Amino acid sequence: MPALLPILALIILLMTGCNNATDSTERMAPQPIGGDDICHVCGMFITEFEGPKGQAFMQSHRDARKFCSTLEMFVFLQQPENQTQLRHAYVHDVAVTPWEAPKDDAFIPAADAWYVVGHDRRGSMGHTLAPFSSHERAEQFAEVHSGEIITYDDIDLELLARLGRHEGSGHAAHSMAQ
Repeated sequence: MPALLPILALIILLMTGCNNATDSTERMAPQPIGGDDICHVCGMFITEFEGPKGQAFMQSHRDARKFCSTLEMFVFLQQPENQTQLRHAYVHDVAVTPWEAPKDDAFIPAADAWYVVGHDRRGSMGHTLAPFSSHERAEQFAEVHSGEIITYDDIDLELLARLGRHEGSGHAAHSMAQ
């Protein structure tokens, strides 16, 4: 039996070295968005457009999927084949970064954010969800730009389709979340 210990140790070492998958519970840090990064959905250069961006970490991938808008990211994440693969996602907190050119140090966990929908600001593909780390800052934004406040759990394909068609603002957007 002692003669087998080096062989078992070698097998374990080889198995861990060949495994490129990441631990599904490991939270990856947000990645910077550079001038060469393109949107995972539409293929456009992300930094050429204003508005909050998103990035998602999927199972078995260390690199983030990056998106030119929060709307594009949520459309991707709501697809059935992606819903079960999501580890975690980040969005820009637009309370602490300029809408015109969001900064890399302003990413917050998407699941913890408050979102304003139906507002008058535009992102790369038209309407986009405006994320905030605090409900108070979301309320302040909605007072100036109109719209309704929702949570991560309120986001579904029906809401995203209506926002993508530029339907709804104010109370109409709120009813979309229900």
